[in-house]
Amino acid sequence: MQNFSSGIESHGDARQPMAIKYFLTAILFVLFDVEVIFFYPYAVNFKELGWDGFWAVLMFVGFFLSGFIYIVRKGALKWED
Repeated sequence: MQNFSSGIESHGDARQPMAIKYFLTAILFVLFDVEVIFFYPYAVNFKELGWDGFWAVLMFVGFFLSGFIYIVRKGALKWED
């Protein structure tokens, strides 16, 4: 009367506690990785964008850094418990 999956016998309970820090780090990685992807169009068209594009990217970097500073101050990247 047990489930059979791929010939592997199951051991223990699948609902073991896992630290939320792993999920938080993964979400933050995806968030900042997507933000870095937005630099690609600027790198391709930086001559055509001129000074307006430069100031827009500078503002974007400012928002990016302010978000990173906020995360560091909140202690989201600290692993000690």
